[in-house]
Amino acid sequence: MARVCVIGAGAAGLCAARHLLAEPSLGRVDILEQTAQLGGTWVYTETTGYDDFGLPIHTSLYKSLRTNLPKEAMGFPDFPVPESEKSYLPAKEMLAFLQLYADKHGVTSHIKFNHHVQLVKPKAGGPRGELWDVTYKSLVTGVSETREYDYVFVCNGHYNTPFIPNIPGLKDFQGDVMHSHDYRVPETFAGKRVLVVGAGPSGLDIALEITTVTPKVILSHHLKEQLKTAFPDNLVQKPDVIKLEGKTAYFQDGSEEEVDVFFLCTGYLYNFPFLHQSCGIVVEDNCVEPLYKHLVNIHHPTMCFIGVPYYVCAFSMFDLQVRYYVRSMSGAFSLPTPAQMQQHWEQEKEERAARGYTRRQTHMMGPDQEKYYASLAAEAGTKTLPSVLTKIREESGIRYLNNITSYRQDIYKIIDDDRYEIISNGKREVLC
Repeated sequence: MARVCVIGAGAAGLCAARHLLAEPSLGRVDILEQTAQLGGTWVYTETTGYDDFGLPIHTSLYKSLRTNLPKEAMGFPDFPVPESEKSYLPAKEMLAFLQLYADKHGVTSHIKFNHHVQLVKPKAGGPRGELWDVTYKSLVTGVSETREYDYVFVCNGHYNTPFIPNIPGLKDFQGDVMHSHDYRVPETFAGKRVLVVGAGPSGLDIALEITTVTPKVILSHHLKEQLKTAFPDNLVQKPDVIKLEGKTAYFQDGSEEEVDVFFLCTGYLYNFPFLHQSCGIVVEDNCVEPLYKHLVNIHHPTMCFIGVPYYVCAFSMFDLQVRYYVRSMSGAFSLPTPAQMQQHWEQEKEERAARGYTRRQTHMMGPDQEKYYASLAAEAGTKTLPSVLTKIREESGIRYLNNITSYRQDIYKIIDDDRYEIISNGKREVLC
């Protein structure tokens, strides 16, 4: 009767727990969550910096956030987001959906809230040749304890540790410096000239939002595709920043701007501070390795990481990853040997590098996602994700680039595994 530790009660951890609890061969499933509620990055708090226990605030959610993907592509394969008039939902509705999912599958009662994981360390023993000591602390009582597990699921997310690029002069910038991790409401920037660095979904959303309270927003990015959106007059686009001096930003095109706030929307880093070095996991240039199929710890295959790939249909991918790994646990199929997994990992990195992917893009899927899903399903002998999900995701991405201000008004509906319809500006179109 295997004992399993799930670290984190965000969407990935809830999905892991949902499938693990359904396995009759498992004797114990502990879900360790350091905050007081489930939901991970979907939980909103006005607090930034550190919480009442001195731990870094996990969530990066800002108050106005709405999903940047239609809900039709955001549910779990066996538990879609409930029907509603809109496709793009406020974050609080996604949080309510996750609560519904956890309650439906009996997960909530198994979560140890306010439990901070301090150390995860492998040791010899058990029927599989290795066990795990997991040390965690009750933040309420202050008491730490160490428990032994047969498997560890790492589900702590990757939108909580800000990535700060190395820009000459940043440390000596004479204005305010802020990362989107700490952004909550636009009034923070009232009356200030703001330089937004980064044009990912959050960067663009926030840049547009703060134009309502600032005299000028400069959006610095290196997007290869030209944005077709008509921006407000007080927003101008610039290429990458090459240096800062005083309160002046200098750009690649030779121009310069005086700004009051240097606002970084530059993404996040994978971070697993609780893993002992003997776990064998290294994060360099945001590449987590060595992971077989971006999932299995090659050095210690009784540890897996759910949710590392990005530019994916996240919740459905979590489900497929979990189903894959749980099937390996139950003996439905056997993982390759560590040597074979390492060879596969090295070959994949070489192949991606040959196609122009940088090391920092190791876990980026995008156009590769459908192939990735199929590879997991084929090896595990389970069902892959329907192609309609990736089609909706790709279509939504195109419409987002074409009109950032209105793409969330589109309404999607899935017809079958391959086709969907979209209503945009009152017009209905069936796509496949």
